[in-house]
Parts: sequence; structure tokens; C-alpha cells
Amino acid sequence: MAELHLIVIDPAGLHARPAAKVVKVASRFDSRIILRSGDRTVDVKSLIAVLGLTIRPMSEITLTADGPDADEALAALVDELGAAVSPSSDGPAVALATDGAAVQP
Repeated sequence: MAELHLIVIDPAGLHARPAAKVVKVASRFDSRIILRSGDRTVDVKSLIAVLGLTIRPMSEITLTADGPDADEALAALVDELGAAVSPSSDGPAVALATDGAAVQP
């Protein structure tokens, strides 16, 4: 199982456009991909579920993938959102700029 800890830094949070990109990319993979925000988890292949999380700016989220292409799925999701990796005590952390720009957290 592959897992990434993320911080959404876009001032609009994870709004409709980047959420749709995440769902589109996730749907290409066989792995089960889960997005966790706080105590709520959703299937990343469901746009309504992802939008239902109402992820605000500076929210900490976790993407988990389990399946034959789990690592590739997470890499593709991070690449699609234009993310930059930074060290974290909780494991790999990525700051997501949901407008597609790579940023340093």
C-alpha cells in the first residue's frame, strides 16, 4: 500500500477543477485510491465524494493507493496537480498547488 501525506496550499482549497483532474487521473488506474481528510475517507474515483469533503486551504490530507499500480497512481496524481515534495515527520509530504503550479511549502 502506497501513501502520501499532503497539504493543499491553493487559496481556494481543493475546488471543482483540480478535484475533477484528480478523479480523471485516478480512474485510469486499477488500484483502489482513498483520500482521507480528518476522520472522513472517500474513493478518489468519485467526484461527488471528493467535493463532499470540502477541503479548505492548508488542509492536511492523505492519499492511499492499494493495488497493482498503486505507486504509479499516486505519482500520476501528484504530477497532475503540480506538486513539490518536502520532508515531513509523518512520512512523505507534498504541498499541492491546485492551480497546477509547483511550489515549495
